[in-house]
Amino acid sequence: MQRLEARIRNIPDFPKPGIQFKDITPLVKDHAMLKLSVHQLIQPFWGENITAVVGMEARGFIFGSLAAWELGVGFIPLRKPGKLPYDAQSVSYDLEYGSAQLEVHVDALNSNDRVLLVDDLIATGGTAVASCELIEKLGAEIVACAFVIELDDLKGRKKLSRYSIHSLIHY
Repeated sequence: MQRLEARIRNIPDFPKPGIQFKDITPLVKDHAMLKLSVHQLIQPFWGENITAVVGMEARGFIFGSLAAWELGVGFIPLRKPGKLPYDAQSVSYDLEYGSAQLEVHVDALNSNDRVLLVDDLIATGGTAVASCELIEKLGAEIVACAFVIELDDLKGRKKLSRYSIHSLIHY
């Protein structure tokens, strides 16, 4: 994990003063490190009968779609409001520096689906909790949540205590 961590850049005071943003751009730019991160994200879930990977806009799309590709399953995007062209289910939630909303097509998942939720980072857990709520509203089962980065001091993992959590890098 040290090789992955070396590719994550710290940006102080972004997007607001006091926030230490973890920039994954150098990691995703490096093919070998991107491939390693995706393989490490999904490694615990081989054989778990995952039927779909769900990723949140926007950086969750990067890791989520690649994880879906590697697992041989479909990718379901959770989008910001107004981005989906079909009937959508939505959920509002609080972030560590504001509030937001996510949407998913109403027919994206069903009770036969076993989902791996993937994102680049878990901080306070608001986005991940909202994502799980949205997935479960559609009747799907969440097998686990996987993150490239976990900000341990913000205790997002506690909010997801009902689920199996896998994080590659801890700060």
